[in-house]
Formats: sequence, C-alpha cells, structure tokens
Amino acid sequence: MKGLYDEPQYSIDLLDGGTLLQHVVDNHISEQSLADKNAFFVADLGVVMRQHVRWRACVPQIRPYYAVRCNSSPALIEVLAALGTGFMCTNKSELEMVQSHGVPSEDIIYSGGCKQLSHIKYAAKSSVDLLVCDNEAELRKIARCHPRAKLLLQVWTEASGRGEEMSMKLGCSLKDCRRLLERAKELGVQVVGARFNISSCDNEQAYTNAISDARCVFDMAEDMGFTMNVLDIGDGISGSETQLKQINRAVMSVVDLYFPPSTGVSIVAELGGYLVAPAFTLAVNVISKGVVARDLQEHHRDAPSANDEPEFQYYINEGVYGSFSCKLTDSVIPVPLVHKNIAPDEPMFSCSLWGPSGDDMDQVVEQCVLPELHTGDWLVFANAGSFSLGQPMAGGGVNMPAPPVHYVISTRDWFEMQDTGVTQEINLKNFSLVPYFFKSCQSGAAFSVPA
Repeated sequence: MKGLYDEPQYSIDLLDGGTLLQHVVDNHISEQSLADKNAFFVADLGVVMRQHVRWRACVPQIRPYYAVRCNSSPALIEVLAALGTGFMCTNKSELEMVQSHGVPSEDIIYSGGCKQLSHIKYAAKSSVDLLVCDNEAELRKIARCHPRAKLLLQVWTEASGRGEEMSMKLGCSLKDCRRLLERAKELGVQVVGARFNISSCDNEQAYTNAISDARCVFDMAEDMGFTMNVLDIGDGISGSETQLKQINRAVMSVVDLYFPPSTGVSIVAELGGYLVAPAFTLAVNVISKGVVARDLQEHHRDAPSANDEPEFQYYINEGVYGSFSCKLTDSVIPVPLVHKNIAPDEPMFSCSLWGPSGDDMDQVVEQCVLPELHTGDWLVFANAGSFSLGQPMAGGGVNMPAPPVHYVISTRDWFEMQDTGVTQEINLKNFSLVPYFFKSCQSGAAFSVPA
C-alpha cells in the first residue's frame, strides 16, 4: 500500500561530548517513573555507522547486505541505506520498507525458503530480480511469476556442521544443484550465483570447504551456459574484531584462490546482529514477582529451614513474543543490569525472568543472580538490537505494540558520518536533529553490574 511507511521525520537526539548513553536511559526511566513505566529502547545510530565503517575497513572485498528481519526499525534502515548497505529481505513488507527509503532494486536480495506467489509477483513488479532458491517447487513458482529473476542457489554443504536432516532447510546438496540447474535451463530462468551459510565462523576449515563447494556449483552452472557472478557467504558472522581479522585472513585467501578478481565475481555477506545488536539498549520494568523455593517447599510439605534462600521469579513487561523474540531462535539473553543503587554487601539471589504472558514459553532468562527486586524496579539489557524490532509475533495471548525507540547520536559520530558522505540534506531527509539536554536524575540511580 502506498504511503504505508510515509511516517513523519524521525527525531534524533544529538548528544554533546559530556552526555553518555547511560544518561539518556536514566532520563527516560525517570520520566517513565512518573508515567506508565512502559518498556523502551534507546538506539545509538552512531554505533551502527561505526560498525559499518569497521566492516568496510577490515573486509573491503565483501559487500555487506543487511538482513531486515533482524531489526526493521525505520530510522535504522534509513541510516544503512545512506551508508550504501545492500539489503536482504524475506517478504513483501520488508521489500516495501527498504524501497520506501530509496534503495535501488539491484541492491536488494529476496531470500526466504518458501515465498508467497503474491510476494514473488511484487518483487517482479518492483524489479527486484535477485532471488534465493533451493528447490524445484520454488524454482517453478519463480519461473511462473518472475521470469526475469536471477537466482542464487542455496547450497547445503558439510561445512555447515548440521546433519542431513537439515539439508532442506539449509539448501540443496551438490548433487541436487546439478538437477536444479538443469531444470532452470529448461524453464529459461537465469542462475547467477550461489549462497551458502555457516552457522559459526569459529572454524576456518568450514569456510574453506564451503567456498570449495561453491566453486563446484559455479563450474557446473558455467558448463551449462549460465553466467555466474555473485557469491553470498551467508549470515554466520557475528563480527567481533577477532572474527573480522579471521575472515580477512582465512576466507579471503580461499576466495582469492577459487574466485580471483579476474573472474568478476562479487562477494557479499549478510549482516544482522553485527550491525545493530550493540546499538540498541532495552529498558524493562518489573511488573510482578514470585518466590519459587518457598512455594516448592510448601508443595512438598517440608518445613523451610532458616538457611533456605528464596528463588525469585520476576515478571517484566516485555517477553519472547515481543522484544526478546531472539530467544525463540536459541539465542542466549544476557543477564541484565539493575537500574538502582546496590550496596557492596547487598545479598544476591537466584532468579529467573519471565515475560508478561504467563505462558511457559515466555521465559526470557532461565537463571541469573540479582539483588532482590520489587515491582516497579527497572532492568536494562545491552546489545538488544538483534531480532527485537522485527514484525510483531502472535503468541501467549499477548498482542502489544513494540516499545518506542528513542534515537540518539553523538556530535562526534554525526560529524564522522558526514565525513563518509552521508548528509542530512541528501541521504537522511527524514531525520530531525534535536540538541539533547541532560537532566540529572533525582534518584541517583545508575546501572549496577550484578556480582
């Protein structure tokens, strides 16, 4: 629908040199304490810019494509588009959002293992031609609805470290690739490259094997008359400094062996959490609590000992059906910081954190150690930008809007962003920069790291 994402300007707080992200979180918590105590995000767009610049400096040969499903916050999309990032979309709404920010169709890859016909038709109408395909059923749908499509074959390889039972989810085997290439030739659909995915970059040999397999796919395709020019190395990159150096050392040496610059093959990688996770901080409120150990003791009719310590269950106003949906992908949620002053001798207790639904699946943190909390206390989760602001999920009887996002950028980062060629007048027309005035919190609360 036209105009679906035509929202007003994004208000971005411009922080001076003495204002820290912690101060911004403090202020918003102070304001919420006088209101409804709703959860909220603070997003530092300067972190996104620095992560992008770091990638380009460490791995200049590999172009980053941002996986929109990781976090579809509109201001974030606008910054990444301005920085020249490509985009990986999995459905029509993501395609619409990205294109609404002026991203050229040739900078978009439409992935997803099972695409709706209407979404494929939308991609064709919007000239999004680069699609991922891993089986004959998808190939036939694409041939019927998008005959101009250019395909990346999703390849399953032993390097993924998964069992054979996962092959359909991760792509087709080398044997199946030949059959799929033959079918594409019969249907008149172009194949221009291959995509593989490594679940972790810790094993350098995994990339060596996967890139070797990709070379086999290229050779098969070229023997059949296809022009192959894109290699997608997937989304298994978390992007630590060590890992980026590892990629540059191990991956690029193998790429140069099998896909030297003379071949004209473009190398791309799908980045999600690397770009956005460290940029977002989530503040949530404790809305209820329970005592587990005492309840269990009463259930078994055992008299509690004076030495027994309670185990607390804390319920917070965001859960796995909302901002912690990454828990459903087997991600580990880190222990949060407590937003209140903690005395050095404050007793600590075992506890678990739960979302508001009351659903057994809505467990955010299985076990951690925190000081005793009370209803109305705040917890702060750092590195909260991955899979926290995607499309709303249904589940647990909870259907709540996503928490608001308060965008910030430091004056220094803003100037550095302009040095990269990104300007408000040309690239970030929806941005409205507002000087931020820090108000000292009356409570004196601060982040306290649990012992």
